[in-house]
Amino acid sequence: MKTTKSHPKFVEWFSADVMHENTNEWLSELRFINDELLFFDDLIKSYTLQLIDSKHFNESKKLVNELGTLHKKTNNLIRIIQKHANDLKIMVNGIEQPYEEDSYKNEHREIMIKVNEFIKTCRTTKTELFELIKNILIEQKQKRLLK
Repeated sequence: MKTTKSHPKFVEWFSADVMHENTNEWLSELRFINDELLFFDDLIKSYTLQLIDSKHFNESKKLVNELGTLHKKTNNLIRIIQKHANDLKIMVNGIEQPYEEDSYKNEHREIMIKVNEFIKTCRTTKTELFELIKNILIEQKQKRLLK
């Protein structure tokens, strides 16, 4: 899957509708990530014994800590974006407020960058976790075949 990058400077030309759509997409994506993180917690619980094995302990500990951090960051980003969405009224109230509108657009750009970086971090962590679990499953299968 190939992703496209949108240049953050183009936010200056975004309409209120586009910015509203962005915030809804971000919230949807972050809520999905929250659900994924809950799934990963369950996955870790299912393989706890194998993950605390000395061979995988350090990597497992790092990933578990990372997942905890991602939980906190996800919830924090959701709160920030919900507040940002509520402040959209600045853009649509019909009153000329150039300073407030510019400030809102700058905030939108900053949030866009944060969300994109966060999603990238989540994907990396997810890949590492799946790789670790995959290796554990392969080892279990090999042990079972040897018996």
